Amino acid sequence: MVFSSISFLYYFLPLVLLLYFLAPRRAKNLVLLISSLFFYFCGEPVYLFLMIAVTFSGYLHGLWINRAKDGRYAKVSLISSIFFGVAPLLFFKYTDFAIKNINLFFKLNIPALKLALPIGISFYTFQILSYTIDVYRGNARVQKSFIDFSAYVSLFPQLIAGPIVRYTTVESELYIRTHSLKDVASGINRFIIGLSKKVLIANSLGELGDIITELNEKTVLFFWLKAISFMIQIYYDFSGYSDMAIGLGRIFGFHFPENFNYPFISKSLTEFWRRWHISLGTWFRDYIYIPLGGNRKGMAKWLRNIFIVWFLTGFWHGAEWNLIFWGLYFAVFLCFEKLFWLGLLDKIPVFLRRIYTLFFTLISFVLFNGDGLGECFYNLKGMFGFLNIPFSNSEIYYYLKSYFITLLVAAIGATPLPKTLTEHLGNHKKTKSILNIIEPAVQVSLLLLVTAYLIDGSFNPFLYFRF
Repeated sequence: MVFSSISFLYYFLPLVLLLYFLAPRRAKNLVLLISSLFFYFCGEPVYLFLMIAVTFSGYLHGLWINRAKDGRYAKVSLISSIFFGVAPLLFFKYTDFAIKNINLFFKLNIPALKLALPIGISFYTFQILSYTIDVYRGNARVQKSFIDFSAYVSLFPQLIAGPIVRYTTVESELYIRTHSLKDVASGINRFIIGLSKKVLIANSLGELGDIITELNEKTVLFFWLKAISFMIQIYYDFSGYSDMAIGLGRIFGFHFPENFNYPFISKSLTEFWRRWHISLGTWFRDYIYIPLGGNRKGMAKWLRNIFIVWFLTGFWHGAEWNLIFWGLYFAVFLCFEKLFWLGLLDKIPVFLRRIYTLFFTLISFVLFNGDGLGECFYNLKGMFGFLNIPFSNSEIYYYLKSYFITLLVAAIGATPLPKTLTEHLGNHKKTKSILNIIEPAVQVSLLLLVTAYLIDGSFNPFLYFRF
């Protein structure tokens, strides 16, 4: 089950909201837990038991770490929690990758296991690790209620696609959280915005990508349109899901962290990664980069730490060499910027800095989207005219014109302009009253439009299921 489905919007979610707000305060986490387990069961019946087992392991290790704290076995308990937390992720996500490369290197023929990747395992694994590590560090109190801990791990609003919510972020709200009409209204608004981004923009651009990929005659413009549509699609797909998660969390009384902050207006790649997938970047910073020493132990170790973090960032996204290469690509650029380039960038006009960032970000998504390094380099050669193909043809111009409005709306929506304009109108009495009438009407209209798209059986994938 995904958020952008009729079954979720008109059956599952209304029933859960009814049960949740009718339940007494002490039973609310239990309602969320049962709802979340059912939500996961609808998508992954078999792997539900894996998630429960990993959750139980994290719960027991939290108790053990708390008891062993400052004792001889304190580190043993932490290492055990990390091993049992990471082992299922490594097994399901990377076993076939290891087998494929062993076969290639040693000329063997070990059969692949062909394991299906459990949905959300990359996200809930990192959430459990953040809990056990923070208990060990003394940054979080141990959770003695298995129901409350399980509700945190399996919370359906952010279970399958994040943001990665650390235990310390919602620790107090697991015990006591307030509910208000203002929060519910804010949550509904944020959810509908995210749903619209996903269905109306991301899905449309995904459809465009699929259509042009099937064209027989390739052109330079074909490769550029494919790259640009994918880059915008993945932003609206993933940020749309994050918006929906944050909105749902607000309805239930949780305040999840922001995951995107207009990354395409960045003036450097360093800034881009402070704005893109924020919860993942800060997780790697706090649990990998800083424990390795960060930038405190000399140039050589600092560079090593950056490359380790970005290797792991690429590998976290999937067991493919092009994703590892994608991570190391950013490691090289970030090191170069920090060592030489950022000072020079400050002297360059802002629009040129943004063009620089967008260009190299676009190249990175070509690496991200390829089916192996071979296809990535083929696509890059196509973009820069090394395939002996024409610049364009009538078909590409047709699809470019057909999707021009969608691309334009997507480009404007990826900037703070709509939000700034809305806030500006809301600061004046005359326009504020009009805005208060228009906003609910727009929300209802968007929900009806999304519903029509979903009933029509429109293209509705979710890219991050791949990663």
